[in-house]
Amino acid sequence: MILRKSSLIGRRMAACVHNSRTDQTTTRNRISLSSSFDHHHHQSQRDNSLSKYGSIYSRPSFCNLVSCSPVQPLDHPKSIENDVVCDDIWLKMREEAKHDMEQEPLLLNYYYISILSHKSLESALANHLAMKLSNSSLSSNILFEVFLSIINEDYEIKRAIRDDIKAVKERDPACISLVHCMLNFKGFLACQAHRVAHKLWSQGRNVLALLIQNRVSEVFAVDIHPGAKMGRGILLDHATGVVIGETAVIGNNVSILHNVTLGGTGKTTGDRHPKIGDGVLIGAGTCVLGNVKIGDGAKIGAGSVVLKEVPPRTTAAGNPARLMGGKGNPIMLDKIPSETMDHTSHIEEWSDYVI
Repeated sequence: MILRKSSLIGRRMAACVHNSRTDQTTTRNRISLSSSFDHHHHQSQRDNSLSKYGSIYSRPSFCNLVSCSPVQPLDHPKSIENDVVCDDIWLKMREEAKHDMEQEPLLLNYYYISILSHKSLESALANHLAMKLSNSSLSSNILFEVFLSIINEDYEIKRAIRDDIKAVKERDPACISLVHCMLNFKGFLACQAHRVAHKLWSQGRNVLALLIQNRVSEVFAVDIHPGAKMGRGILLDHATGVVIGETAVIGNNVSILHNVTLGGTGKTTGDRHPKIGDGVLIGAGTCVLGNVKIGDGAKIGAGSVVLKEVPPRTTAAGNPARLMGGKGNPIMLDKIPSETMDHTSHIEEWSDYVI
């Protein structure tokens, strides 16, 4: 028994000595590596003013914390047909960022971290959304991994992002550039965050989807339930106060102004929210309530309360809303209102109140 205890103690002491030597060797190697890195780092510094910001942008991998799908490159077989368009948008955005930096050198660091340090539009958008929506208890690194993994695994989201950017630039005269839309237009950012939340919702990851909805509501004052379905080419102009319910469906190329509610009537369950067709324009302060359909190419005047179906290519205004020209012979629109952004034609002709 004594010999066994002595042998066991001896083996433990030997193991401790070995581990101690290993730790010392590892420490010496780390110190040596650090010294070597510092030496080469100082030798390789460039005169380019951008280089000093390169070390700022660094994100650890959080794949062990969230579900990360393999990154899908932009030249995935499904996106070959749009490669040139996609590349043009990102390259144009980078050129605009460089121009802005020349015009306002104080923003050099901001533009580098937000745009120029990224290899793709997807990465830049994921980073910007993560920075905007993070807080003291919700890490921007975790949000970055969530946004980037969802965006990169879904070609339709990639396509929608680019269509949304083009929609803002083409329809909103206040948008001076693509990079301006990307960095400063909260309607665009809220829309992209919703796309990620909706994907999570469809995957059954409801808790995370609802968390993103809540942060978007707090930061951007835009409240879109992650269950709502949204097409491409969407403009949320100004966006403040927009509320969209769980079972709402929004088509392609739709323009929605601030303080618009696509809500329920408060007394039904299930499928209870509006269905908005393609090319629809919804003016500021409008409420569309219930499971009603707004037809393709229709226009809703500002401040209207819509409780019934609006036929395609017609104009509805008022509280409660009524069709311009009357229900039997409504005035038909010959242009897509969401693209022309014409809020007053036919409506001012209907009104008897003239200033």
